[in-house]
Order: sequence, then structure tokens, then C-alpha cells
Amino acid sequence: MATQPQPNTELAVHHLSKKPVDGASPMNLLSIALQNNAAIDVIERLAALQEKAMLRDAEIAFNDALSRVQGEIKRVAPDLVNPQTSSRYASYAAIDRVIRPIYTREGMSLSFSHDDCPKAEHVRVLCFASLGAYTRTYQMDMPTDGKGAKGKDVMTTTHATATADSYAKRYLVKDIFNIAIGEGDTDGNLPAGQGLSEKRMDELGKGIAAASSVDELRKCYFDAYKEAQAAKDRTAMQLFIRTKDARKRELE
Repeated sequence: MATQPQPNTELAVHHLSKKPVDGASPMNLLSIALQNNAAIDVIERLAALQEKAMLRDAEIAFNDALSRVQGEIKRVAPDLVNPQTSSRYASYAAIDRVIRPIYTREGMSLSFSHDDCPKAEHVRVLCFASLGAYTRTYQMDMPTDGKGAKGKDVMTTTHATATADSYAKRYLVKDIFNIAIGEGDTDGNLPAGQGLSEKRMDELGKGIAAASSVDELRKCYFDAYKEAQAAKDRTAMQLFIRTKDARKRELE
């Protein structure tokens, strides 16, 4: 059967209108069609064109806002130590403190949900980044097996799932806004009286994370905490507490 030729929507509206419509927007064409009782197929096509144009404009506005946000976000300083690898990283909370005021000022919002994941022992986390009528969906699959860097069980299933959820959110946000994690422009050295330097905090945190026994952990933690306390560095103190607790769970 031969395919029926599709009507030229703009031409059809032009015949209905007494005024020229060259270069008119889909909304204007739709208005003319409605005023002149155009055929339903013409109206449906114009409505589809208008919806497509609105979606395109919304996507452009989203991309423009995202570009401005990325241009304003600076590097985020790490605030936690991974006891498995003795490496420092920025928690989701630390990243959120930096970026939320920036992207909300642009009218953007983030929300999270979950979906079925085809991978065994994984959780699929979804992030919906929205601006007005436009929403872009990002996803990440994160393992929930509770294994450490050496392949040993280090977490319960519940703890592993919660940790995977937190890690996925952190990586999603980093990817969406192209966030770099690292020390600030001081290259890890803060002026006197402003707490521990990034380098010193890193050294002490790694010492706690690498402790090979409970006794060694207790000593490393005590020395690090005392030094942070003397420097009145609350961020370092909190970091050392979390690192000590994580390493203690592993040793026990």
C-alpha cells in the first residue's frame, strides 16, 4: 500500500489565515489553527511541534545553567580517609556544602531514587537533575558485597548497602558538575593559627588508617587528635575520629 503524503502543517495553517505566517513559531501557528477550526490532524501536529520546541528551549536553559555552575565550583577539599587504601577523599556532605548554594541559586535541583539493577550484589542509584520543566537523569551501579580492598568481608549487608548508596550519590554529583577533589590553592599549607595543613592532616589520617593493631591504633589516634586539638582544628578532629572508628571495626 502506498504511503499517504503527510500534510504540510504550516501550509495548511497559511490557507486558513488571512495573514502570512512565514517564520511563525509553532505556538503562533497553533493559535491560528485553533482560531480557524483547523482539522484535528493539523492541530495535533502543531501541538507536537510546540512541545518539541519547548523541550529544546528547556534543555538549552539547563545546559546554560549547568555551564555557569561548573564555572563557579572550585575544587573540594577531601575530609575523609579510606582506611583500605589510606587515601583521602571528599564525603558527599563535604561536596554538598560547597555546591548546593551554587546550583540552587541557578534554580537547579537534585533528587535521588533507586531502580532495579541487573547486576548481582549492586544497587542502582538514580539522580534527577532538574531546571524548570527539564530533567536529566543520571545513574550509577555500585557494588553492595561488603568486600574490602583485599577481598575480605568488612561490612554487614545493611552497612554495605548504605555505604554503596552514599558512594553512588557522591560519584554522581561529582560527574554531573565535573567536580575536582583536591587541596586548595595553598598547596596543603595553611598560615599559622588556621588549623593543621592539608599535608599534615593527610599524614596523620593515613597513620591512623594504617595501624596494624588496636594498641597502635589507639596511640596513632591519640597523637593525631592531640595535635589537631592544639591547632583548634575541628575538621581534623572529626576526620581522625571517623578514621579511627572505621579502622577499629576492621581490626576487631
